[in-house]
Amino acid sequence: MTRKQLEDLGVTREQADSIMKINGEDIENARSASTAEAKNLQTELEGLKAQVADRDKQLEELKASAGDNEALAKQIADLQAENASAKEAHESEMNQLKIDFAVEKALTGARARNTKAVKALLDLTDAKLDKEGNVKGLQEQIDKLTSADDTKFLFETQQMKLKGFQPGASAQQIPGAEVDISKMSYEELAAYFDSNPDAQI
Repeated sequence: MTRKQLEDLGVTREQADSIMKINGEDIENARSASTAEAKNLQTELEGLKAQVADRDKQLEELKASAGDNEALAKQIADLQAENASAKEAHESEMNQLKIDFAVEKALTGARARNTKAVKALLDLTDAKLDKEGNVKGLQEQIDKLTSADDTKFLFETQQMKLKGFQPGASAQQIPGAEVDISKMSYEELAAYFDSNPDAQI
């Protein structure tokens, strides 16, 4: 939401400045956390690659010095096979970490109230990353969850609660109007008393 949109809603310049500042801080904090996590994953991946490359080099040197020793050559071949299997397992593990990180990042960006609960509703069986590091098809799944009546409550909305009477507001928000607070949710009750501080229960 832009500063002009806020001002068009009747928000004062000072209030708009405060809202924009808070929104900017939230975005910057999320970006910093994502960058740090990505660097940690990259560092770990590079470390694993270096270990595997070093083991491959040692095995090749050992194989060259073994000569015609058949038993030693077989042992080296077995070790090379194990090394290849370990490398594949490491790469698979790192890929899964990247996918998990991308899903967490996407759910945080969509303002999921509980990422673990929402993640359980996603189909990540054949999840793959695109060139930008995003999970293919994930955004479409999140969009369905945020718009479906039975799942949209799992995400926070960015609706603004403005003080004072708003033209076109419901009777519950008009000062002095009779309201049935027993039917209000906690959020509605808090917004009502925020807009009507002198209201009596």
